[in-house]
Amino acid sequence: MNVLAIGAHFDDVELGCGGALAQHAARGDKVYVFVATVSGFTNQYDQSIRSSEIARAEAEEAMKILGVTKMYCGDFKTLEVEFVDTLNIQLLTLVQDLNIDMVYSHWTGDIHHDHQAVARASLHSCRHVPRFLMYRSNWYHSTVDFRGNFYVDITNFWPVKERAIRAHESEMERTGAKWISFFSNEAENAGQRIGVRYAEVYEVVKWLQA
Repeated sequence: MNVLAIGAHFDDVELGCGGALAQHAARGDKVYVFVATVSGFTNQYDQSIRSSEIARAEAEEAMKILGVTKMYCGDFKTLEVEFVDTLNIQLLTLVQDLNIDMVYSHWTGDIHHDHQAVARASLHSCRHVPRFLMYRSNWYHSTVDFRGNFYVDITNFWPVKERAIRAHESEMERTGAKWISFFSNEAENAGQRIGVRYAEVYEVVKWLQA
């Protein structure tokens, strides 16, 4: 199986579907990742919080941990991603050239501007892919509900996911590693609902059962 995980920023796929990606890789599937932005950003006072160079280096290490076959990178600036042909063509080309069978991407209800744009582009550009799941990669509330209705048991792969998240050392320092506790709790809660220790939960766009 050829799998494509799509994220707006370096660390999104690790947070949202890192356990599932590690599981795919362990099974021998080819796992590809596309990240739309260079991921460096400044705060409202024009102070640099994370450089694009550091963000990419950390992401490359995270991809190795997850067992990703190859990572592809766009050149949008953080907070400047739009639903435009530039992004759609990049995704369409990857889907066709890599013969993608399954896609993981952002949830369309996410309040983050970049996440929303990438979600819309993914729905458009991956419309012919037979399996499509949406993930959440942050803790912010939205005006719509995330309808988590598809579970992946990641009990054996939570340690891999955690290592991949921790590879983003600049973000760990900035957030005090709060992402770890939050997503660990999320995975435990999801797992409890289906009788396993850790799980990731997704909203299904479509799922073709062969």
